[in-house]
Amino acid sequence: MNRTYIKDIQPGTNCRISGFIENLRNKRTMAFLVIRDLTGKMQVTLEKEKYPELAVLVDQMTIHSVISVEGKAIANEFVKLGGVEILPTKMEIHSIADALPIKEDSEIDSKMDFRWIDLRREKNHLMLKMQTLLTASMREFLLAEGFVEIHTPKLIGAASESGSDVFEVKYFDTKAYLAQSPQFYKQMAMASGLDRIFETGPVFRAEKSYTNKHATEFTGFDLEFSYVFSVEEVMHMEERLLAYAFEKVAKQYGTEIEELFGKPVIVPKVPFPRMKLADVYKELEARYGYTVSDDAKGDLTTEAEHLCAKLSMEMFGSEFLFITDYDAKERAFYHMRDERGVPMGYDLIWRGCEITTGAVREHRYEILKAQADEKGLAKDVEFYLQFFRYGCPPHGGFGVGIDRLTMLFLGLSIKEAEFLFRGPNRLTP
Repeated sequence: MNRTYIKDIQPGTNCRISGFIENLRNKRTMAFLVIRDLTGKMQVTLEKEKYPELAVLVDQMTIHSVISVEGKAIANEFVKLGGVEILPTKMEIHSIADALPIKEDSEIDSKMDFRWIDLRREKNHLMLKMQTLLTASMREFLLAEGFVEIHTPKLIGAASESGSDVFEVKYFDTKAYLAQSPQFYKQMAMASGLDRIFETGPVFRAEKSYTNKHATEFTGFDLEFSYVFSVEEVMHMEERLLAYAFEKVAKQYGTEIEELFGKPVIVPKVPFPRMKLADVYKELEARYGYTVSDDAKGDLTTEAEHLCAKLSMEMFGSEFLFITDYDAKERAFYHMRDERGVPMGYDLIWRGCEITTGAVREHRYEILKAQADEKGLAKDVEFYLQFFRYGCPPHGGFGVGIDRLTMLFLGLSIKEAEFLFRGPNRLTP
């Protein structure tokens, strides 16, 4: 008999289910098991006298053992799990579980040591299903907008952006680096005439950061598109993309997310509010008395970033806030600058956390080379500069971290939001 997922079982049918034992009450004449698969839970009720050979198997079982059960599904109003139970005629033990080394309330690092067990929890299954739909919805939106998906190399011959915060690896008789970003190759695609591209894949950052939002490896969702002439075009693309994906998640998983995580999925209204960085600091000082020194006002401090959650809700009733007009010294050399010398880029803040840096890119070779020189990077990025010597359309784009989005969606730390977390002190499992 073929396996049936628990969500598809109908009363009155014969079926076979497979999964983990979540609960087991083994009494003298009866045994009650709760079996869980990816789609739900099902009670199995065994009359021991009727099936003594199954009773022998049940005596061997432990919590989290993996089994298959064949039998008839019947309606029973006294069964809390959907009013349906299975009366088994056949059971098979696939794996006996030892006593678990962690519990739901164990310390986070203990959970990370045994992540494969921690991932069995219903909340983590929902997290990964939500993350799957979020990514698929973003891909669906971009495909409808005429984008092409590419896959760029993660082993590269030069540091991706600044020469710092990169992992160096031995590469035969030379050295290579793990890519900080697909940025340079996204722009190469623009010079290739592909016009609109996106990628989702691993990103590596050699930062010794121990915050709840930083990781040394995470999954990025990046896009780039040509014939972009203003930062407004880039922001508009991102707000439409996120609103579309959030609506899909809210429709399919919104109720479950609120029940299990206590977080409502709020579909943002487009357009998202926009503010210049200088105006953000003025409002933070006027409303909350928050001030920073003049030499710190070219970038957004971590505390200011957190306060933006409150500011954006008070001023605009929005969880999202685009912030523009950063100081050129705080932005990447490849950001185009306007006639004032101000980078044509932005950060997007959601729930008090930066989730995106986006910009119009500098596509003119001489200006780009001069901006790289200004930051002392021209030699390091010689291969990249070649992309712009033979004609390149004006373009722009952005990247967003899938794990950070998941973290903010569900109110988790980054360790909990990744399938397997990587940080300065975490390389296993």
